[in-house]
Amino acid sequence: MGTTASQLEKDLLSEYQVAHKRFSELLSKEDRTLHNPRVPMVKIISLPELKSNPFKKRICHVFSTSDTKDGSLTFEDFLDLLSAFSDSATLEIKSHYAFRIFDFDDDGTLDSGDLEKLVNCLTGETDDTRLTPEEMRQLISNILEESDIDKDGTVNLSEFQHVISRSPDFVSSFKIVL
Repeated sequence: MGTTASQLEKDLLSEYQVAHKRFSELLSKEDRTLHNPRVPMVKIISLPELKSNPFKKRICHVFSTSDTKDGSLTFEDFLDLLSAFSDSATLEIKSHYAFRIFDFDDDGTLDSGDLEKLVNCLTGETDDTRLTPEEMRQLISNILEESDIDKDGTVNLSEFQHVISRSPDFVSSFKIVL
């Protein structure tokens, strides 16, 4: 027996209420009285669901609509973030946001600088975990060899989506659940 429209509405309302409750808990008492309050990035990245994510600051920057580019989120920004990281988001949506998160300089391509920052986020930037310059160069070269279809030295969104489409675990691992 399938899910009814009524049950789906109840589930969505419940998810919305959980998200609103979590967002409201991050607001100060004064901010709760504002029309469209923003939660500072420092509070968003302290959420248990984001605290250990090496891309937490980039996630906030990508989803923030703040004019000052401070990574703060409105409730609508917060819902967009949760929606993109939800189980119901499509591969296209998830890969689009993953690409934006990994595009550290926001220029629409993943170049060697972006890839180096991506690798450093994943490996940690301690002396014990950091790759040597030669290892980094080789890894970036391998990534570009595999992903850069048009051989322009960068990975664009469609090339990134092509690579991601061959990764069966991407959709299930690109998620945040409150």
